[in-house]
Amino acid sequence: MDDDVFMNRALELASRGQGSASPNPMVGAVVVNAGRIVGEGYHEAAGRAHAEVNAIDAAGSAAAGGTLYVTLEPCNHAGRTPPCTEKILAAGIRRVVVAMADPNPHVRGGGMDLLRKQGVEIAAGVQESRARRLNEAFIKYITTGVPFVVVKCAATLDGWIATRSGDSKWVSGERSRDYVHRLRHAMDAILVGIETVERDDPQLTVRLNDVEGIHPRRIILDTHLRISDHSRVLRSEDGGDTIVVTGPSVDNERIKKVAGRGVRVLPAPVKNDRIDMHALMPLLGRMQITSLLIEGGGAVISSALQDRVADKVLFFYAPKILGGDDGVPICRGSGPDAMKDCIAVKDIEVHRFDDDVMIEGYFEPQA
Repeated sequence: MDDDVFMNRALELASRGQGSASPNPMVGAVVVNAGRIVGEGYHEAAGRAHAEVNAIDAAGSAAAGGTLYVTLEPCNHAGRTPPCTEKILAAGIRRVVVAMADPNPHVRGGGMDLLRKQGVEIAAGVQESRARRLNEAFIKYITTGVPFVVVKCAATLDGWIATRSGDSKWVSGERSRDYVHRLRHAMDAILVGIETVERDDPQLTVRLNDVEGIHPRRIILDTHLRISDHSRVLRSEDGGDTIVVTGPSVDNERIKKVAGRGVRVLPAPVKNDRIDMHALMPLLGRMQITSLLIEGGGAVISSALQDRVADKVLFFYAPKILGGDDGVPICRGSGPDAMKDCIAVKDIEVHRFDDDVMIEGYFEPQA
């Protein structure tokens, strides 16, 4: 039906906010009058106009008597920008179609309730599942205060992410790597362990010719703060801000030296001589990191899984086999004794990138 068609267009517009709208949600809006689109807009970045305002401004006088399609419930509170409900009423919009209610428990439903009281017809839940998937990171962050965590790795068919010498260039193909850079662009931060930094000396940047935007923050787990002064992640000109997470017992002089490179050193609790991932997440949430991409290595991936902080998994498998038992595995450490104690993954989707296969799935939310 027409509501689905126009809402799909609003969702397409909303996705343009990837990499720039955070910590706000991605929102798109379409104004329709007499069966045709007369105005479109999306939320570009925090502090800028909301999607509804942009769409209504684009429609001008044609908005009067029309229908507004918006992917998230219009706000009814003043923040950096005025309430969108005021703009909707002033424009003479007669009907508002909403994909999903605001997930913020403090304001949920308020915008729709006010518009109803003012005589505006409201329809809610159109393409809601798509809208929720688009803003899955914002939904978790606004309801829990911690980031939405994606674990990503690329491995051979027999489960190795690098050879015994540490060589990992390249496990996956060019199209897979391009997808990962687009994923990085959509995330607030990328996290790796110190072993990955020492082995690969990565930049942890977004390298795409057709996408502009801010590089995600780079987070390094380094319990004993042994990171080399020459590591590329310490160069501010090479990417986003860098945060080195270290244990509480590191020498203050060493902390000052690393911090002197323009890097934030973040002390965090340690468990079994590694950073406690569960304790780290609220610290990152307070820094308005709504989404986090964990890229390895094996010890960090194991920590994320065992500490139950991961929400989503993206595992790439390339058509290659090392054939030995001495490579670098996807996970490190001890797993469960019984298969029934494995970590279950649900809502599985399989994607192809040339000859590579990506398995996408979700973990059960943890209380």
